[in-house]
Amino acid sequence: MAQRVITQATLFAVDPPTLRHEDWHDQMLAALGVEAGPAWPDRFGQALRMWLTARGHHPIRTLSLFSGGGGIDIAFHDVGFEVLEMVEIEPEFAATLSANAQQGNMLEGALARCIDIRAYQPPNDLAVDFIIGGPPCQTFSAAGRRAAGVKGTSDPRGTLFEEYVRLLRTLQPVGFLFENVYGITGAEGGDPWQEIQAAFRAAGYLIHVRVLDAADYGVPQHRERLFIVGLRTDVAVRQRYRFPYPTHGPDAISPRPFYTASEAVQGADPTDDTTLLMRGRWGHLIPGIPPGLNYSFYTKELGHPTPVFAWRSKFSDFMYKADPAVPVRTVKAQGGAYTGPFSWENRHFSTAEVKRLQTFPDAYALVGKRQARIHQLGNSVPPQIARILALSILHQVFGVALPFPMHYLAEHQQLGFRTRKRALTAQYAAKAQAAIAALKATPPPQQAPNALPGDEVRYLTETFALANDGARGGFPVRLSYTGEHASLAIHAEPFARDEQRDAAFTYTIQIDSVRKADWNIPLTAITLHGSGRAEALFTSLWKALEALINTQYGIADLVQLSGYYQYDAKLRACMELTGDEPIPAQWRALGKIVSGIGVATQIPARAFAELWNVQEPAVLPILHVLRKMGYEVRSNHTNPQITAGDYLIPYAFPTLTPRSVQLRKGF
Repeated sequence: MAQRVITQATLFAVDPPTLRHEDWHDQMLAALGVEAGPAWPDRFGQALRMWLTARGHHPIRTLSLFSGGGGIDIAFHDVGFEVLEMVEIEPEFAATLSANAQQGNMLEGALARCIDIRAYQPPNDLAVDFIIGGPPCQTFSAAGRRAAGVKGTSDPRGTLFEEYVRLLRTLQPVGFLFENVYGITGAEGGDPWQEIQAAFRAAGYLIHVRVLDAADYGVPQHRERLFIVGLRTDVAVRQRYRFPYPTHGPDAISPRPFYTASEAVQGADPTDDTTLLMRGRWGHLIPGIPPGLNYSFYTKELGHPTPVFAWRSKFSDFMYKADPAVPVRTVKAQGGAYTGPFSWENRHFSTAEVKRLQTFPDAYALVGKRQARIHQLGNSVPPQIARILALSILHQVFGVALPFPMHYLAEHQQLGFRTRKRALTAQYAAKAQAAIAALKATPPPQQAPNALPGDEVRYLTETFALANDGARGGFPVRLSYTGEHASLAIHAEPFARDEQRDAAFTYTIQIDSVRKADWNIPLTAITLHGSGRAEALFTSLWKALEALINTQYGIADLVQLSGYYQYDAKLRACMELTGDEPIPAQWRALGKIVSGIGVATQIPARAFAELWNVQEPAVLPILHVLRKMGYEVRSNHTNPQITAGDYLIPYAFPTLTPRSVQLRKGF
């Protein structure tokens, strides 16, 4: 165990709410001779290192766990902590850490270990005063909750904090900084959070906990994260720790504007990547979105004259375009092709610009292709908020006097970022209304709908794409289209000769909207007619309809036409089946599902058995058939917040596509 003599520094008291000081941020910059402006966090970090070195500061021996791209490591290195070892399992992340640990680079002297923390054993002679890092957060994150429920500690990644605790017990440092998403506090009813706190206490540490927004500390990005500062019990009785006051925003000691996205990226290379232009299925829509808004701009609820998407049917970052006048929303480590933030210049941000939005130094090397570099950046703590936290620890815990004051929050003092976040909804709506008013003032020229396709042969692939040719294999189906005024009919029959034996088995699906005003398309009645019992034929009909409403009316897919499943469905249908033979049980069940019976709600297998008039053991095989037909079937396995034994069929029609998250899951 490291032996460090800790002296008590003079602490600046918490300021009464009525007392205003010279801007704290300006005081810090002035004391270090740093000029404000683009990339000021880089210069701030460099100046801190130089100031501490010039005064003979003895570095604080530090171990970094779950080091990721190195955001916390950069910050603590700048603030006088000597990072001895960095433990990281991802090879490309570890390669980045190694590159920056070379002589003359930012993390010079640190040893990057590419190893699973469960296999990591610190060297016998390793003595550290502090530990930094936070385990993977996907299992507790908002994105994780949306995609797969709150897995919390039921996911192996959610128990990695136990390895953190193991190393605290082994090394017994003076203290530690632990970072994670704030969703950790509410996962699984809060039980894992209680478990985590108890584990830290049992290891001999008193913990201090805060949820902070990075924008409040000079990061041009709103990023709410949970921070835990732990002090060994024998140290905690002598040393007091409080979290630092914000340096930016309305909650700062002297309120100052946030560091904006436009100022942050000024001067950063916007061309360091070759794939910055918006392409693909929805790329053409990005220019129409006002800065600060997302896909919801193209919804009926915000007043768009030609809606493309249903309200709340996508992630909030889907097609999100940054506003240059404010910090961006959270930069994501991973996401689809349309996961923002996108630049207000209607393109992806370059890697150099994302580094600025994350306050990573321009000179910091990132190993790997663009996707790997963005993953490393988005997975990291922004160095600037970590610097302010590191300064607060250096000052209060290790007794180092600084050349500028440090201001600290009272233990129960509330910050206002959550309240401000809720108030943004009205601002977004006002911005959308202004843009839509301008759009309506100069409407585009009216175009006649495209002619209906003629008879065509398409191939339904295993991933539920309707391909134009059979090069990738797939079920061949002949489609024919007829329509007049507000009606449309699509007929499908097997194209291959060996499927004709089922032609006597037919079904007709009648579809309409609940109210004519709900759809924003001129069709009020749709008929789908199939000849043949093959499940792929049924799916092909729905996929053909989906493709048609997209090409004719710009509607993204059937989900956008009907609405997100947690709201009342706008699409209503019924299915009539006819045939010379008894209708199989799975088709009878399908008739109920098409009608919306037992859909969009979690129910147990026995309830499905009653709805479908089958024995309970027959339910699971029928659900598997539905899954083969392109229906989403969710369970406790796919979404842990679903009660074990319950199942959820979100929509009355098949919705799986090659891009679906659920496509890669079994149930």
